[in-house]
Amino acid sequence: MRDNAVISPAPGVTQPLVKMVNIHKSYGGVTALNGVDFVVGNNEIVGLIGDNGAGKSTLIKVLTGVEKQGEGKIYWKGKEIEKHTVENSRNMGIETVFQDRALAEKQNIWRNLFMGREMTYGRTGFIKVEESKKEAINLLKKMIGFTQSGLTPNLGVMGLSGGEKQGIAIARALYFDAELIILDEPTNNLSISETNKVLNFVKWAKEQGKSCIFITHSIYHVYSVAERFVVLDRGNTVGEFLKKDISLDGLVEKLEYVAKHGVLA
Repeated sequence: MRDNAVISPAPGVTQPLVKMVNIHKSYGGVTALNGVDFVVGNNEIVGLIGDNGAGKSTLIKVLTGVEKQGEGKIYWKGKEIEKHTVENSRNMGIETVFQDRALAEKQNIWRNLFMGREMTYGRTGFIKVEESKKEAINLLKKMIGFTQSGLTPNLGVMGLSGGEKQGIAIARALYFDAELIILDEPTNNLSISETNKVLNFVKWAKEQGKSCIFITHSIYHVYSVAERFVVLDRGNTVGEFLKKDISLDGLVEKLEYVAKHGVLA
């Protein structure tokens, strides 16, 4: 057993929403994941931390059905997933907000919110345009907390700030009733004020009873919102920490040691 292992969700969090056990994944002769265990509880925010090449992206690809693990098992609400695909991942309630936000920047807000899952009139397939616009504004103002006076559903995404774009991507995941929202480097290249917006969106998602995996290489961004931290390095889980048990400075020291030695002190 590795040092500082936490094989269950944080105290006060109910049974695991998702549990990954002994996950292995290789690409040719390169090992991307080497027996990783990973758990997320209901209504829990988990920080998944590691440098480039640590295995974070591969672990998420396996979790979301993009890649098939070489060994290991995945459980959703206690039931083993035997044939995992991107489609059944979404059907279960797993949504990913990618680093580039996967938004169509030349389209407007309401188009982006419902892209690929538009509201339509039954068999005709015609889009419910006015209803979609009304729902978009309700979602952004009442659920996400956008307050700017000029906000309309026809506003182009290209003109929004980085934090606002992340807010739209998160809103899309919440609208389609995701139970687990995966945030891939959501604060990368954002200003301090925009980063704070994204962190507030994450806090709001937790208030709605959702779980989040916050993927980052910067502990400073995730420490304020996560309850538990999982550290990956070169395909291995080298540490797991409860926020209540470690300070920000203490966690930074651990990460610096891992960066130099590949293991915890």
